[in-house]
Amino acid sequence: MNMNKAFDYQKIAVIVAHPDDETLWAGGMILMNPQCNWTIICLSRKNDPDRAPKFFEALTLYGATGAMGNLDDGPEQKPLPQKETETAIQGLLPPIHYDLIMTHSPAGEYTRHKRHEETGRAVFYLWEQNIIDASELWFFAYQDHDKSLYPQAMPDADRIIELPEPVLSGKYGMITRTYRFSKDSFEAMTTPGKEAFRCFKKGENNKK
Repeated sequence: MNMNKAFDYQKIAVIVAHPDDETLWAGGMILMNPQCNWTIICLSRKNDPDRAPKFFEALTLYGATGAMGNLDDGPEQKPLPQKETETAIQGLLPPIHYDLIMTHSPAGEYTRHKRHEETGRAVFYLWEQNIIDASELWFFAYQDHDKSLYPQAMPDADRIIELPEPVLSGKYGMITRTYRFSKDSFEAMTTPGKEAFRCFKKGENNKK
């Protein structure tokens, strides 16, 4: 487990299911590393008149580029074919080499959201098949103990980052001011002060 290790990456893509996922699960990393070239893509809510403008406002504040797709995100969470998710990713992610891609775990971050899990599985497949090109792949590593807690960093994650107070405050502000979630919302109450990742690297049995 590496805590607060040096962050030696230049081109980084963050692939998430929903606007605000990039902030909840990796916003501290983004805020602490403005020298990096961040590309953030979101697979749903492109046509959402409320959430889409907030996502692009967040990108501006992060100094990132990005795009949104419009995968179904209805409350019934009907399963999506993996090929549909893969196609959405390929259509949104610029086809260049990345030093690092961050995305959802195939197990998700809390109990449970199928779009998070589907995104993680699709990104892993595309990366493993060299369809998307990145030296490393990191999964968000959080758990909620079957809804008994708000999502929190897994203690056995490969990398855990304790966010300095100013960074956590900035991240919380993105959730409450940019995305305009109330202070008693799930999102605001969740906002992790520790960010955690499972890390995989090409050429080393896929494990870093």
